[in-house]
Amino acid sequence: MNIDFFKRLLLFLALLLVQVLVLNNIHLFDCATPLLYVYFVVSFQRGYPRWAILLYSFLLGLCVDIFADTPGVATTSLTLVGFLQPYVLELFMQRDDDENFQPAIYSMGPLTFFYYSLLLMLVYCVVFFTLETFCFFNWVQWLLSIGGSLVLSEVLLIVVDGIRKK
Repeated sequence: MNIDFFKRLLLFLALLLVQVLVLNNIHLFDCATPLLYVYFVVSFQRGYPRWAILLYSFLLGLCVDIFADTPGVATTSLTLVGFLQPYVLELFMQRDDDENFQPAIYSMGPLTFFYYSLLLMLVYCVVFFTLETFCFFNWVQWLLSIGGSLVLSEVLLIVVDGIRKK
């Protein structure tokens, strides 16, 4: 087996456990929930097979849905982000970068990585909270949930990426 597979599996399990055991219990101001497991999809390298990204995204979303009792919401949202990730990564990288380019703060630069991860996190939060709410009668709460979770998750994502690459 490939060492990359085991690293990816360990990251999968670590993010799943942190999300399920700790972060799912945090609800700041009744609107902001940290969604750190999206980092798993954000961190896929350039040459990674798209079918594998979709499979990993689906499985991680399914596991989060099982433990968080959100039937299909995280699965749908994370699979969509997994589908968009290779295309969004191409927008933020140089054409002459190699096939194994790893998106991170140290390889892309802090500002570029911030915008890259923010775009994917924004897509995730909009889809996630739209499916979770499934109505627009309380659109202020919907916007607060998207904004609060986006900011909180992005800060955690940047911190984890900074720690992980040292």
